[in-house]
Amino acid sequence: MTEPQIKGPASYFPSIEKKYGRPIAEWKALVRARCPAKHMELVAFLKAEHGMGHGHANAIVTHTLAEDAK
Repeated sequence: MTEPQIKGPASYFPSIEKKYGRPIAEWKALVRARCPAKHMELVAFLKAEHGMGHGHANAIVTHTLAEDAK
């Protein structure tokens, strides 16, 4: 059997870890340390301070905020 395909923001996680050299847990911790903040403020932070692309930054912020809303 094959593993189920990961969908949504988490589908970006392997490439984020490879490109930026940090595990997703560290990126999520950085986002959480900036909360409370608006979604796009958090995206802008990852882009400006860590050189992350918009799609990758948005995926991390979206996934982190969704986890915290549970």
